[in-house]
Amino acid sequence: MAETTDVKDVTYFAIEGVIGAGKTSLARLLCEKLNAKFIGEQPEENPYLDDFYRDPHRYAFQTQLSFLTSRYKQLLELPQQDLFHPYLIADYVFSKDKIFAYMNLEERDLLLYERIATLMEAELPKPDLVVYLQSTTERLMANIKRRSRKYERHMAGDYIRRLNEAYNEFFFRYSDTPLLVISASEIDFVHNEEDLEDLLQQILHPPVGTRYYVPLKR
Repeated sequence: MAETTDVKDVTYFAIEGVIGAGKTSLARLLCEKLNAKFIGEQPEENPYLDDFYRDPHRYAFQTQLSFLTSRYKQLLELPQQDLFHPYLIADYVFSKDKIFAYMNLEERDLLLYERIATLMEAELPKPDLVVYLQSTTERLMANIKRRSRKYERHMAGDYIRRLNEAYNEFFFRYSDTPLLVISASEIDFVHNEEDLEDLLQQILHPPVGTRYYVPLKR
């Protein structure tokens, strides 16, 4: 097994949240503010994703492995140091992949998945901070509908509700890294500069363990 990658001299943040929470938007905005290098998921490149949303039972395992290997390869290649970017900001954390696995895989497939994921995760660097954008199912569905991505059009409200509950449970128990949980349902960091600056300050002063933050409504 290869030695664990150590990201040196670079601060590594990971932004997380359910589909529609705005994690990629926030990650990109923070990259602009901090002159950071962006590491982003590319779900549209998963060849099984459209099939999965049409027939989850049939395509769950292929979809899951495709995501897992893609994320592994991407994070394994993180630079140990970067003369041009003092920060790395990803719009996902590798371990969250298990949320989808436990929701969608049958027991036999899940056992194989666990063995593969555990081996992969041991080789990857951990973020200095994970930011979880916590949101309501209603807000998530509104955002998904607004952006109207092709591969998301088959998503049912019940699936997003169950996914939201699974994310909340996962991050309630999460302890691998410092964690900042942001109550993001009532803010608009994409269009409101004050909201973005507020989140930026919270991220630049991270907790030692876990901190929950509810932004002031404006």
